Amino acid sequence: MTQELFRQDSYLRETPATVVAIGEDGLVVLDQTVFYPLGGGQAGDSGVLELAGGALLRIADTRKLKDAEGKPTAAIAHVPAPGQDALLAQLRAGGSVTARIDWDRRHRMMRFHTTTHLLCHLVPQLVNGCSISADSARLDFNMTDPLDKEALTQGIARLVAAGHAVQVGAISDEELDANPALVKSMSVQPPRGTGRIRTIRIGGEDSAIDFQPCGGTHVANTAEIGAVMVTKIEKKSATTRRVVLGFA
Repeated sequence: MTQELFRQDSYLRETPATVVAIGEDGLVVLDQTVFYPLGGGQAGDSGVLELAGGALLRIADTRKLKDAEGKPTAAIAHVPAPGQDALLAQLRAGGSVTARIDWDRRHRMMRFHTTTHLLCHLVPQLVNGCSISADSARLDFNMTDPLDKEALTQGIARLVAAGHAVQVGAISDEELDANPALVKSMSVQPPRGTGRIRTIRIGGEDSAIDFQPCGGTHVANTAEIGAVMVTKIEKKSATTRRVVLGFA
């Protein structure tokens, strides 16, 4: 398995790592990484692996390796950009590299991902779809009532300006089973298996703006989000309203 350093500290930009395996398709697995793999609606990180001699292997995407049945494993695969066969040939299992993310791209996704949690506060309906990239984000809400673009933009701005703390925590499987309403997504269920489920809380213990299981990366305070606006609201179906976010 790959140690997921980003789970507890989304601000880590690089780490030394040891190469565990290199697949025939060039996928690189490390013993630990700061690269977030595609999941929960959030895109995988890009960046570079710095080799022992200083050469930089460009990483275009990051994904969980899958087993023979197509299920995600605990190993994270760093996907090299095309045209780097000579650099890949230098990698060996047991070798050392420095894994370094594209921080500007990651930080934009952290800002967007945190904003989607604010949207869950402003629109208290279940979510049946989510996508977060460096350029935009969207949530699909299971609802029939119309939404007001300007009202949502103003609501986001208010919550951003309030400077609410964003905290990483955890609950047990049993606590989640006792509080199933904490899961606000109809399409993505929090990962189980370790007995502990990662959570994100925005606001204080007694006055949380949002509290739900989430494995993604987030900023530490809503003030760090900056100017984000609702760029579009779409009626995707009779029971789905899509809210699209962009930077103002």
